[in-house]
Amino acid sequence: MKTSQQLSQLTSSEPRDPETRQRTEQLVDTDRRVLWHPFTQTSEWLSYDPLVIESADGFHLIDSDGNRYLDAVSSIWCNVHGHGHPKIVAAMKEQLDRVSHSTMLGLSHEPGIRLAEKLIEMTPAPLTRVFYSDSGSTAVEAAIRMAFQYWRQTGEPQRKTFISLTDGYHGDTLGSVSVGFSEPFHTGYEPITFRATKVDPPFLCAPINGFRKCDEESLNAAGEAALEALARALTAAGDTIAAVIIEPLVQGAAGIWPQSPTYVRGVRELCDRHGTLLICDEVATGFGRTGTMFAVEQAGISPDIMCLAKGLSAGYVPVAATLATERIFDAFTGDYSEYKTLFHGHTYGGNPLGCATALANLEVMEEERTLDSVAEGSETLRDLLEEYIVPLNHAGPVRQVGMMVGFDVLDIPATGARFPADERRAHRAVLEARARGVIIRPLADTMVLMPPLNMPPELLREAVKATGEAIDAATSG
Repeated sequence: MKTSQQLSQLTSSEPRDPETRQRTEQLVDTDRRVLWHPFTQTSEWLSYDPLVIESADGFHLIDSDGNRYLDAVSSIWCNVHGHGHPKIVAAMKEQLDRVSHSTMLGLSHEPGIRLAEKLIEMTPAPLTRVFYSDSGSTAVEAAIRMAFQYWRQTGEPQRKTFISLTDGYHGDTLGSVSVGFSEPFHTGYEPITFRATKVDPPFLCAPINGFRKCDEESLNAAGEAALEALARALTAAGDTIAAVIIEPLVQGAAGIWPQSPTYVRGVRELCDRHGTLLICDEVATGFGRTGTMFAVEQAGISPDIMCLAKGLSAGYVPVAATLATERIFDAFTGDYSEYKTLFHGHTYGGNPLGCATALANLEVMEEERTLDSVAEGSETLRDLLEEYIVPLNHAGPVRQVGMMVGFDVLDIPATGARFPADERRAHRAVLEARARGVIIRPLADTMVLMPPLNMPPELLREAVKATGEAIDAATSG
């Protein structure tokens, strides 16, 4: 096992000059004194030299010492076209010259109007209304409020609970934590969250033979079992469920757990049969990640409420949207004294700079036929995973949906046995990958790869090859 000093050496850079090195060291020192990093154990953060990202160029991030790193996780699942796309940057500069921020509380603006029109055109009918916020968490938070208040204002106030999937992840605000409650992120928050009914997703219903199989036949069988579990939960709850919420096709933060389109379609049918709403959280799965613009397209369904973020602005600025049907919107219309208003919003919801950026992103996706790139890239990625990841001694079965990839770093893949948590094997692989010029980030000991949608084949090869080598180095000895 490597010592902390050896791990530090993996991420140390060859500086361009002493002045550059000194500046980097000063930044790192200040970082350690003043910052609190998300999802980061502080004692671990202090044990190695972190990267200070200074600029970006296409598919690479560049640190303060001038070293280039392939961005193999799309800056946490949101970058679509690489960094610095000229059309998107130009749209941002043009909007900055007009107005960078103006509230949507009592006012409106053209970028927000045009983006809403475009989103309604792109998403499946009958979604007709767009509510803006600034992150995936807040998009889900708005969806929860909409669903809860909808039933209160349509004569069924007893519908106030939610059904979600085991280890679903919908964000970190308290409402989204309540319906998500993903281990280990949310353990201990039970006293300040509400209780949602949990049902197992297909991945947890899949046949087990040392590890969970994710081939099409196994997923279809698992989907049937998962739908039976959901049906039982809906029947037991009677008319108390406000909404079922799922991440369609892929549960992202759970570990890239796949579902079949048949399962997603079955969830829609069960919601209709039991008269409840369906919320689809497409924060991670939307905008091409799964191979279609939105994951629900592969199931041929439309939710009552859809949550969007991440790829909406191609990873350039924070923009999120919650879409709803006219049926839901109408329930919030009435005289002011009826207090049917959705008293909910965020300062930067519908920020014009963000909306202009998102519009430019969607135009680029059309002009450059980005979805075609996803189809080609997914096949290339599948072949590379077979070449560099599948043969590893400590990698579990690969799970892939479009450009979303996950696999477990295991002590004994044949039985699914994991390494002790404190050995941090996947984290060690991250540091090994950095030494090879590639940025990856795991979920605990599940390694995730999620490159930008149009990353060329030669860079995909570099990313997957480096990941395989990094895991091999981190699990040896």
